[in-house]
This record gives sequence, C-alpha cells and structure tokens, in this order.
Amino acid sequence: MSNVPENAPNHCPGTQSEDAGKASACAGCPNQNICASGVVAGPDPAIELIRDRLSNVKHKILVLSGKGGVGKSTVTSLLGHGLAAKYPDSNIGILDADICGPSQPRMMGVRGEQVHHSGSGWSPVYVEDNLSLMSIGFLLGSPDDAVIWRGPKKNGMIKQFLSEVEWGELDYLLIDTPPGTSDEHLSAVQYLCGAGLSGAVVVTTPQEVALLDVRKELQFCSKLGVRVIGVVENMAIFVCPNCKSRSELFPATTGGAAAMCAELGVPLLGALPIDPLLARACDAGTSFLQLPPSQTTHALYNILDKIVAECNTPSS
Repeated sequence: MSNVPENAPNHCPGTQSEDAGKASACAGCPNQNICASGVVAGPDPAIELIRDRLSNVKHKILVLSGKGGVGKSTVTSLLGHGLAAKYPDSNIGILDADICGPSQPRMMGVRGEQVHHSGSGWSPVYVEDNLSLMSIGFLLGSPDDAVIWRGPKKNGMIKQFLSEVEWGELDYLLIDTPPGTSDEHLSAVQYLCGAGLSGAVVVTTPQEVALLDVRKELQFCSKLGVRVIGVVENMAIFVCPNCKSRSELFPATTGGAAAMCAELGVPLLGALPIDPLLARACDAGTSFLQLPPSQTTHALYNILDKIVAECNTPSS
C-alpha cells in the first residue's frame, strides 16, 4: 500500500490503487472525491477548519451505541443537563449529529427554536445559561419532516455543523450520533481526531442482543484509535415507585455490561435504572434533575464524576 492519505480509514487502498475512492473502505472518507479523481492532494481542508473552530472546546466526546433503542439520546441529554447542573462554572454543548432522527430539540425543550447565522457562523440554541444545542431539527420546516438523504449529504451536514457552529468557550461538547458504525461515524471521527477528540461514551442495555452490537461499536473505536471513556448500561433495572421492589426487565443473561467490560478491558461508568419520570421529562422537554433526587440521579452523578476524571486523565 502506498500514498495513503492522512486520516484515512483502515483498509485504505491508497491513492495509486485502481480502487482509490471506489472501495467500500472509502465510503464516508473526507478524501474520497480527491482519491477518485486521481489527483494526489493533501487532506480535506475542512479538517484544519474544524480544528480551528473547535480550538476553544476543551473536551469533545462522542456518544455512541451499536444498536438503536438503547436510550443513547436520552443518556446524552442527561449528561448535558447533569454536567451543566453539577459544574455550573462550566459551559456545555450538545451537537445532535443524528441527522435522520434529531430528537434532542424535543428532549431539551427547545423544539421550534430558530438558529441564527452570521459572519462568524451558526449560533447554537441555549437551553440554559451554560448549556447550548445544535441540531438539524432547528433547520427543518416542521418537526414531522423526514430527512431523506444519502450518505454524502449527511456527511456534508456533519462537516458543516463541526466547522460552522460558533460554540464559543466550551468545557464539554457531547456529540449525539446515530446507532451503528456507518458513514456519519467515520466522518465525525476523522474530522474530530484532527481537532483533539477526547473519546467516546458507549451506551448499551443489559441483554445480549444489545451487547452483541456494542461489541462491534467498541471494535470500531479500537480500529479508528478512538479512546473509550467508558460504557453506560442504561435501563439496567426497574424499581417500582410504589412497593420499591426491583425487577430486571432486560435480563443480563451473559453478565450484562459489567461482564462485557471486564472481558474487553474497557471502563464501566455505571448503570442507570428505568425511571418513568425520566421518560416523562424527556417528552415534556424538562430537565429530569429538577425533580427530587432519586436512584437515577445518584447513578448519573457517579457516572459524570467518572467521565470528568477520565477526560482529565491523559490517555496512555
């Protein structure tokens, strides 16, 4: 293999190959069009632009899940609200990179807001004084509008979000990604690695059908050199609000996230129980942390402490 472009994905055929820009490994690569043209050039200039744009963002964290329906967006909104509340002197941003399923505007209670564009870029929508959000949901004519785009257009939107949103000074930027290991993930990783990606928080549920896909997500991180900050096990247990009895709605037949993390050598950040009040808060667009403290609140704050500690520990 020769002349492999900078920030190329694994199995890159190289610029001199007949498959340059055409192989399956090329899909979603920022250099795909350059390689396919046969003109040997430098890396996508957007990488440098994104590095400059995000230079005032201290920690950039991808929130990933191998499978849909595990509550990744819910966990992202919880982390955003939690960081903003627990560390009031910090500034937190959330980028909703789930182009086809932008749920953050609803969960954060800012659906229907408009973003403003100026010479310095897009201004995110502020949920709290120290918590801001950017989502394609703000750019749609109606919340019911479907985003029916092919991969390159979605990748272009992610590039635009990363390079044109004026976040200002941020301590944490959480990027809520779609499920899986597809084009959007490759683009986000390749662009953010050049800007100093802190790592990824991976969300799962206890049952093996979810853990199977999460293992693929962890393999994705390993192959692309993304540091795994840790795994959050969502919907780990249900505590009845009346009798306080505990039930496993999603039985951990193979040991759950704890066994998987021990097997693969990745940190387990903690487990969040199923909480009906959390679901209601997300639907209503209010912060769950405004409610009286609960088992979920304590579990969340423990997870936040571990994320902050991991982010402030240099990667080996």
